[in-house]
Amino acid sequence: MMRKLTKRLLASGIIASMTGCFFGVSKTIDKQTMNNSNPKSPIYDVSIKKLDGTPLNLSEYKGKKILIVNTASECGFTPQYEDLQKLNDAYKDKLIIIGTPCNQFGGQEPGDASTIQSFCTKNFGVTFTLTEKVDVKGDHQHELYKWLTQKSINDALDSEVKWNFNKYLISEDGKLLAYFSSTTSPMSKDITKFLN
Repeated sequence: MMRKLTKRLLASGIIASMTGCFFGVSKTIDKQTMNNSNPKSPIYDVSIKKLDGTPLNLSEYKGKKILIVNTASECGFTPQYEDLQKLNDAYKDKLIIIGTPCNQFGGQEPGDASTIQSFCTKNFGVTFTLTEKVDVKGDHQHELYKWLTQKSINDALDSEVKWNFNKYLISEDGKLLAYFSSTTSPMSKDITKFLN
């Protein structure tokens, strides 16, 4: 039911007016804050596994921007997988995209690893990295999302993951650049301006 409601809201444009109260408000870190930020621990030290269970070494991505997106296969925003893949293809020399499947919003990512991988590959041709299924909030919040959402760790911004397909952009040197709400299209100028 939630998926049908989300689709109706997206189609009607109502969702845009709900952004702040339900899906979050996009935030960009100002240059002075970013330049002076000194994360408590580098994002590159965060331990996380790929969807296939092998370790994902974030330090391999130093020198490129990283876009981290909490994903789900049964959400009204799921079609964003297509634009995430387009963004990945267009900016692969500058950007790494990491999808983090999460089942915390409406139970919209119920599948296991093989189901998620099959769905993303078959329906959207996803080639960018997907991680193990994680919690992005709450008592079992993954270490990656603690880093992304807590200013006490990232030294830039406190935020909250409000729904599926929230997006965090990390700089080439591992600093938090921006947070984008679910309603921000991956190919929007709000994101691509950081890559041109």
